[in-house]
Amino acid sequence: MLKGLARWLRAAGYDTLILQDGEDDARLIARAVEEDRILLTRDRPMLQHRDARRHILLLHGNGLHDCAQELTTKLHIDWQYRPFSRCMLCNSPLEEATERQRRRIPQVMHGNGLTLYCPHCDKLYWEGSHVERMRRHLQRWHQGDFRAD
Repeated sequence: MLKGLARWLRAAGYDTLILQDGEDDARLIARAVEEDRILLTRDRPMLQHRDARRHILLLHGNGLHDCAQELTTKLHIDWQYRPFSRCMLCNSPLEEATERQRRRIPQVMHGNGLTLYCPHCDKLYWEGSHVERMRRHLQRWHQGDFRAD
């Protein structure tokens, strides 16, 4: 569930790391401290670690929408911050694709919107129907509507 929330934070434009399952709690907290990040968790025992309270946000929600609402309230998240400006796979900032890169998109997928490119993982992003659905979702959260679809 929190990985899904993290993907939505990326979609909104926030620098969001998604770490592997099974990482040691102390290492996760040390990384959050080192990189001055907020670690989102539902794991209450993590709060017992040194430096945890300054870098951990314990979420109590039981679903994606509940956690998104709680996160919005506690951190004042703007779900329209910088939509679709980060790679959904690796979190890198996206760049405008060159004409040569855009040629890799199947002709049937070409739209009128901007095509973006991830220089780290070589992925292309373009305005498709899925992007419009995601934009509507982010807009609903931005307006305070956290009801499940």
